[in-house]
Amino acid sequence: MKILITGGCGFIGGALIRKLLTTTDHEILNLDKFGYASNHLSIDQTINQLKTNKYKLFKIDLNNKNKLEEIIQNFEPDLIMHLAAESHVDRSIESPGHFIESNIVGTFNLLESCRKFFYSLNIEKKSRFIFHHISTDEVFGSLGEKGRFSESTPYDPRSPYSASKASSDHLVRSWYHTYGLPVIVTNCSNNFGPWQFPEKLIPLVTLKAIHSEKIPIYGDGSNVRDWLFVEDHVDGLILSATKGEIGETYCIGGFGEKTNIEVVEKICDILDNLNPKAFKHKDLISFVKDRKGHDRRYSINSDKIQSELNWKPKHSFDDGLLKTVEWYLKNENIFN
Repeated sequence: MKILITGGCGFIGGALIRKLLTTTDHEILNLDKFGYASNHLSIDQTINQLKTNKYKLFKIDLNNKNKLEEIIQNFEPDLIMHLAAESHVDRSIESPGHFIESNIVGTFNLLESCRKFFYSLNIEKKSRFIFHHISTDEVFGSLGEKGRFSESTPYDPRSPYSASKASSDHLVRSWYHTYGLPVIVTNCSNNFGPWQFPEKLIPLVTLKAIHSEKIPIYGDGSNVRDWLFVEDHVDGLILSATKGEIGETYCIGGFGEKTNIEVVEKICDILDNLNPKAFKHKDLISFVKDRKGHDRRYSINSDKIQSELNWKPKHSFDDGLLKTVEWYLKNENIFN
């Protein structure tokens, strides 16, 4: 296939591209605007190892609609996997406009460019084309002590970030129902793993602990997230895009519910073993004022993707966390 991936220099996009390059012979086109969290080094390393010519990169903002249409028409993709998005909740609270422009307007421009391309295809090529929109569980809002998000959970976003992603989800589904664009939507829980930009909890805490800096935790640290190792998410994305049913949504969760304080303490315990110091890493923990609109708990019911597509995570939370912390110990300066 010819696969166009937006946001391929991001954390999940990079993991997806590395997986596709190492396990398939598909032709990959990566569209990325190279924002602050973009990193192409992991893809460069993979390309150099494989010596492949099946990969191309274009630096482009999805708000450049004319160039976007030109690229899609010239590449003629069979599959589009849309990961490009601003994704940090704190930044969305400080600068919501960037999230509206990127996550909503950018998705609209991509959908319109794809619709124009899709209508130009013959019947055979139309039957193969898929637009896969990758989203988040944060669109569903916040859970109490019980229950889990599923494909039928009503949307209830609580932050500018989650509201912008919810909007993009609605746009994608409406282009399916109104214009017949063949789409698949996936909503995932919190990802973690090597190469994640250190503004997210696990890499941020790991690097601060490595450097003996204070580790800030919002509120009392009891907020719960469902953690998914990025390689397991990538497997779910590929299955959804290649085996999923058009028009359907698949929720991908890691069965890794943990409070924030549990996650931080586990990281500290790992570093006590791998990188011992004169003090316990837990001594660095510092509780700070809670974030505005901080969702209490996320949890995903992944029964649908398990039963219909035979997906399940290969990594436990503890195994994935150990692998992640080990990677940051060896690559602590990679984002400097």
